[in-house]
Amino acid sequence: MKPADIQPTDVSLHLLPVEMRVPLKFGAETLTQVTCARVRLRVQDRAGKSAEGWGETPLSVAWVWPSALSFEAREAALKEFCLLLARAWADCREWGHPMEVGHLFLESVLPTLLEEFNRERGDAEPMPWLAALVCCSAFDIALHDAYGVLHGLPIYHTYNADFMNTDLAHYLTPADGAAVSFASKYPADYLVMPRPDRLPAWHLVGGKDWIDASECDGTQPDDGYPFLLRDWIRRDGLKCLKVKLRGNDAAWDYDRLVRVGQIAIEEGVDWLTTDFNCMVTDPAYVNEILDRLVLEHPRIYGMILYVEQPFPYDLEAHQIDVHSVSARKPLFMDESAHDWHLVKLGRSLGWTGVALKTCKTQTGALLSLCWAKAHGMTLMVQDLTNPMLAQIPHCLLAAHAGTIMGVETNAMQFYPDASLPEAAVHPGLYFRRDGMVDLSTVTGPGFGYRVAEIKRELPSPVA
Repeated sequence: MKPADIQPTDVSLHLLPVEMRVPLKFGAETLTQVTCARVRLRVQDRAGKSAEGWGETPLSVAWVWPSALSFEAREAALKEFCLLLARAWADCREWGHPMEVGHLFLESVLPTLLEEFNRERGDAEPMPWLAALVCCSAFDIALHDAYGVLHGLPIYHTYNADFMNTDLAHYLTPADGAAVSFASKYPADYLVMPRPDRLPAWHLVGGKDWIDASECDGTQPDDGYPFLLRDWIRRDGLKCLKVKLRGNDAAWDYDRLVRVGQIAIEEGVDWLTTDFNCMVTDPAYVNEILDRLVLEHPRIYGMILYVEQPFPYDLEAHQIDVHSVSARKPLFMDESAHDWHLVKLGRSLGWTGVALKTCKTQTGALLSLCWAKAHGMTLMVQDLTNPMLAQIPHCLLAAHAGTIMGVETNAMQFYPDASLPEAAVHPGLYFRRDGMVDLSTVTGPGFGYRVAEIKRELPSPVA
């Protein structure tokens, strides 16, 4: 117990609808809109001093809840669950550092809340855990921000023994046989401090994106922003491209990789990664594409820095041995990496890296980061097409994580105008220059949002 401990006291929730300028394909679905949950959470310390923090995440329906159920029904369920979370967080009377309060909520409150929510839905398809995590993340992020604001410190300066009551051994268990101990270790021991202010930016080549002019069909937007891949590369000086693939059409996937790779070579791009959208069920599918590439297009093969989440995200239900894939290229968990327990399972199956996301909560992302780094796994920080405030904790996590290469950031491709008020204060985070994002304007306590300077009018709170 420390004087710096906090307790949540009050919560408000805003829902911000955002329209996409171009469609974004997730697995078998295509998104044209998203709702962002923005949370204001007030905390107090043991002396009664209070402060408020902010958190935000897109409620990315297709990503968190792949299903034949209608988009509208799933999004309505996510919004309803956010309302339940607002009440639960306002009623939370636990004291501690945000890592401690956040962990307790994830372990003790959120599972019960989800179970009751799904039970009350009767015969309706149950909402999955990943969806619950994403809904919860905005509240958890706001908790961390409020703690930093209350103490007048950047939140990453508090992940240590001076502020936390318990070391990482309280949360984490090493893999069997690993020469790893978390005793007397804190998140700060695994973070990059001081952080870099500039990070290489990964551009998403979506499954519906126009690669060259021959594909234009008259549906491309006329809004002053690029839509062809070459134009994006030239405008933003891009050096890293993430290629969305289908995962169930090997001919299409191979052709897409070759076409993007050839443009990348011609335009001076350095790195590629492949995202098979969790649609692959047999490692041979990925292996055959990689093996064909190394023979027919060795330079493109060499440009692939890692392979992202080809296999179904429910890792416990699909315990596929993936050593044959990771023997060819580093293999990163994304959707499967809900928490460090699943990272531990993934490592035993042959996964070599973890793609962290703040949308699975700041608390959970940091615990996964620490477990993975301690066991020699490589890290990346991946986007959930984070606009507005959501972009800032996302990029801060990448800066402090020490990733394999920068950060994926693509909100400027799909809804650039959504972030104009935030971009006026943090231009380097919402416009990529020389292939980089710039965090130098992110200063001050908490996540350094500088909310008072951002001229955004929020809709009325729904909770």
